Amino acid sequence: MYEAINEKPYDLEERTFQFAKKVRFFVKTLPKTIANIDDGRQLVRASGSVGANYREANESLSKKDFLMRIKISRKEAKESAYWLRLIQETNTLNNGDNAQGLMQEAIELKKILSSILEKSK
Repeated sequence: MYEAINEKPYDLEERTFQFAKKVRFFVKTLPKTIANIDDGRQLVRASGSVGANYREANESLSKKDFLMRIKISRKEAKESAYWLRLIQETNTLNNGDNAQGLMQEAIELKKILSSILEKSK
């Protein structure tokens, strides 16, 4: 699938995967402090859970299960933004733009998932 460098994938499964992947690359660049190791671990878990739960929602057997999975995915996107902000505000980062871009993507994913939730009720 060809896409421009700054273009975001239209496929939400792919977009959530790319988000989790970029978070992992970002976490590898953080200074190795006790706080960053712990915050990074939380961020990695939350960012991966966004896409994993979205995929589970797409495979759900009932509308109730679908809505629950979308809610979890949205919660994890919100949590990802929290950890990114905490990391950004407690470090002097050489790649602060990268952190800001990831935070923006987490917020956009949360909004998309909120929209899916509203339209599915």
